[in-house]
Amino acid sequence: MSELHVRAVSRSFGGVRAVEDVSFVLEAGTMTALIGPNGAGKSTLFNLIDGQLLPDAGHVEFEGRNLSRVPTADRTRAGIGRTFQVAQVFASMTVRQNAQMALVAAGGEALSMAACLDRRVLPEASDLLASVGLAPHEDRPAAALAYGDLKRLELALALAARPRLLLMDEPTAGMAPGERTGLMALVLERARAHRMTVLFTEHSMDVVFGFAERVLVMSRGRLIADGAPDAVRADTEVQAVYLGGAA
Repeated sequence: MSELHVRAVSRSFGGVRAVEDVSFVLEAGTMTALIGPNGAGKSTLFNLIDGQLLPDAGHVEFEGRNLSRVPTADRTRAGIGRTFQVAQVFASMTVRQNAQMALVAAGGEALSMAACLDRRVLPEASDLLASVGLAPHEDRPAAALAYGDLKRLELALALAARPRLLLMDEPTAGMAPGERTGLMALVLERARAHRMTVLFTEHSMDVVFGFAERVLVMSRGRLIADGAPDAVRADTEVQAVYLGGAA
């Protein structure tokens, strides 16, 4: 089954067409990069897919269901996860408590205090953290983590709900080259093992061409290229608006 259908989606802010008539299909288990210059509409498109924004026209389907008017929380329960350019974790809690909170929430419960966690889902939390290389840091406060480890923790929180589609908004921003490769290798391994579909935005071309099986390119709200990495890299329009510039 195709995981995601984006069908002629558009969104404007005032007189600015942030996303204009964008369509594509993502198959299950694939790694796809979404690139383009700043202001191309990438984050707006992500927000349309995960429900933070509603489209002016067109619609988003996931696993055969039209989600265009479905709230973000319901899309998460439907199997769509997301990470952000700036990592979003519970800074005052330990790494383990972060994982526990995510797992409990994924089970449909809501907890507002770390003290309520007690010893709940401890084995699952440890397994989740080990899967992203954070086992040695379980007892550390999240606020004390190095930036690369913070991004790994955010990934773990997104994976707690076992998403079938993972949206990653500049997942390696601010990371050193070795950290970027390590994080994306983890994502690729997860995608292959669980047939998880991944769509990520990224400015590091090493990451894009090193890990994406397919590349989508946006410019001024429109999709201007869609294909295999080598074909997109050779596209003259893509070179003119993005790859040939300073981005």
